[in-house]
Amino acid sequence: MKSNVLSTAAVGAGLLAAGVAAQTACASVLVPSYSPPSVAPGWSAQLVVNGLKKPRSIQFDAGGGLLVVESGKGITRFTFKDNGGTCLAVDQAITVVADTTLNHGLALANDGKTLYASNVEAVFAWAYDPARGALLGDRRAVVANMSNNDLTTRTLLMSQAVPGQLVVSRGSAENYDVDALNKSSGLSQIRAFDLARLLDTHPPYNFNADGRVLGWGLRNSVGVGEHPKTGAIYSVENSIDGVKREGSDIDRSNPGEELNYHGFLNGTTAGQGGNYGYPNCFAVWDTNLPGTSTVAGGLHVGDQFSLVQNATLNDTTCAQQYVAPRLTLPAHFAPLDILFGDDGAQAYVSFHGSFDKTNPQGYRVSTIDFDPQRGTPLEPPSSTRALSRDIISNPGQAAQCPANCFRPVGLAWGPRGRLFVTSDTTGEIYVLSRDASSSSSSSSGTTATTSGSIVTATGKANGAAAALGRPALGVLGGVAACVVGGLMVL
Repeated sequence: MKSNVLSTAAVGAGLLAAGVAAQTACASVLVPSYSPPSVAPGWSAQLVVNGLKKPRSIQFDAGGGLLVVESGKGITRFTFKDNGGTCLAVDQAITVVADTTLNHGLALANDGKTLYASNVEAVFAWAYDPARGALLGDRRAVVANMSNNDLTTRTLLMSQAVPGQLVVSRGSAENYDVDALNKSSGLSQIRAFDLARLLDTHPPYNFNADGRVLGWGLRNSVGVGEHPKTGAIYSVENSIDGVKREGSDIDRSNPGEELNYHGFLNGTTAGQGGNYGYPNCFAVWDTNLPGTSTVAGGLHVGDQFSLVQNATLNDTTCAQQYVAPRLTLPAHFAPLDILFGDDGAQAYVSFHGSFDKTNPQGYRVSTIDFDPQRGTPLEPPSSTRALSRDIISNPGQAAQCPANCFRPVGLAWGPRGRLFVTSDTTGEIYVLSRDASSSSSSSSGTTATTSGSIVTATGKANGAAAALGRPALGVLGGVAACVVGGLMVL
């Protein structure tokens, strides 16, 4: 299939030919102002919200509203007119919290009646009515004493396996932060707090002194997820930038980003609370590192390495003293969220992408395959193939990044098994849906659209995807790409 952009007339003809006239309800949809991202075979995607102020974390409430943290603005709640598939349009947008200090974190209590959000200093709670999307009282701090410079997001995850346990991730105060060597600093750590035991009259937890340390030596673990079958906690790590080893620049392809494992919240401590190396040790992505390693047999992907080689800090001490990542991911991809499907067979990871214009990398949502029963990745720690599939990405358009392209951040499952994704740089939200009639290995039939809404047409309306649960993905190889109606279909 040759790449092309369809005119409005051609789009209409294509719809009739494909027999998907039901999609005419999406005749007026949003189209990105930049070269559109690509969508994987068997998936449909549509831009459903734009004009936002740096949207970050998202989550659906029990009333069907999509809560969105707009960094520097507050929390907005969206409801949609739903015509099935990816054919959604905003019905109502209301401001739930007007607070310019909120910047990233968002969570809901297990019963849906308490809303949590964070700024650089604290995690706040509000009594919440999900039916109306309204607060029922003033905010109160539940975790505090987290202020620092540089990495200021505070990711929140409310455990579903152990109700009341709130996981909070805090980054470092600078790119290379020696203060993170001190565990009591609270820097570069993930901790869990039992909010079920925090009474309204109790002062907030002190992040640096309270809670359960799930891991430290973690430079900036913005994405935190819980496996739905086992309750295992995983994070995705943004590693250090601009580094040298033994005086040589290694920044282009090292160190790798990380997928780290942090045990469970059910009271067991195995695999939990360890030091993951920062700022002393980092994960190997490109094994062609300058300087002689102290490790017998040399370094492999996923090994911990040191920027220096001396008697007290070297590759051997890194291997012996610190926790290596469960998987290593390409350098500078900048993972910001990790979300599991209901069956636990895939983790979906949003890669915000590098800020380096000369070597742009990332800018995609990809999957990592898991053993659903054991809750562990299928690939070994030394693998370079951990990212099994790209669901939505910017292939061929990365030269526009990071300033003018899709840069995903927050992920959330919505009604009918659809995946919602924020793009903060462009101020947008996309919705993705698995096509009900697509092959498990390729995208069959013709491709049609209604002026911006993607349909993977196989003779049935894309609205049939509404009956699906959360998707199991197919193989993506060997399919050409077409630009259709504002998004690229592979």
